[in-house]
Amino acid sequence: MQTITTSAHIEPDTRFRVTPFADRANPFVSLRIEGDFAEIALISSSGTSEALRNLAAAAIEAAGALDAMTSDASGGDRHGSPELAL
Repeated sequence: MQTITTSAHIEPDTRFRVTPFADRANPFVSLRIEGDFAEIALISSSGTSEALRNLAAAAIEAAGALDAMTSDASGGDRHGSPELAL
């Protein structure tokens, strides 16, 4: 990954769009994460499928951690920092 640091909050109405560009010489996929005030485009070319799968797995892990932190059933309260088994 080339280096750039940015931050944006994911909101319930955040939109995600995948656009394939099937150029014969240099095929790639654009993954866009769009909100009202920010848009992030990730460009993934041939040979980076595993990196996209790892990104998807990390997003699923983050969603599980968020669910656990906001669930009374996780052993913590909504404002605390429960221990997570990920």
